[in-house]
Amino acid sequence: MSQANPSSLPGQTLPDVIDLLVGIEPGDRLDTIRRHRLQARTHAQESYRALFAPTAPAPGAVTLAERLAVAAFVAGLHQQPDAAAFYAAALVAQDAGAGLAQAIAAEVSRGAAQGPYGHYPAGPLSRENTDGLAYAVGEAQRAVLGARLSAGLAHAHLLTFRPRDASPEALQALLSAGWSATDIVILSQLVAFLSFQIRVVVGLRTLAAHPAPHTPLSPRTAEAQP
Repeated sequence: MSQANPSSLPGQTLPDVIDLLVGIEPGDRLDTIRRHRLQARTHAQESYRALFAPTAPAPGAVTLAERLAVAAFVAGLHQQPDAAAFYAAALVAQDAGAGLAQAIAAEVSRGAAQGPYGHYPAGPLSRENTDGLAYAVGEAQRAVLGARLSAGLAHAHLLTFRPRDASPEALQALLSAGWSATDIVILSQLVAFLSFQIRVVVGLRTLAAHPAPHTPLSPRTAEAQP
């Protein structure tokens, strides 16, 4: 697999990030597969650019460092070390310092879980209630990350593993930590996009590892080809 190199600003001159994480080269089999879904491929990259290199003036006050920190954290929670390393390296390249990336890595370990879990409102779905980790950033890393980013990571963990526990109280915790309503929307978009991006990467890697067997065309099918 090609090594992702996010040393420049995300989205400026960077090639397709999904291709980069999977190791897709122009003209190879997976490139051909993705070119058959060109609109989906384009929209995925445009979504990445909108979140990590938004056109000025960008809505909200979520900094690039915060976006990359959340991305590295969520990728780590999904147990995708290549994606986590990609976003962590970009975080360091933004002059955020290695300390911030190290704090994120430490919190990925603290926040590791298997989901989804949580509790539904009282009703028929309550029988599916499952207990699990109610994550909060540890005190040692909170001193590095700050109250605002710590609250953002806690909410990202909630959306990743226990979205059924989403509540007005969870949103209020973000507001109290300095996240505006617009910022909260951006945070939620980041978590959703990372989940999507990682699923695509995992799926493409599976295709690369287990290619479909080649089936020769029947004479009749061959004759019908343009």
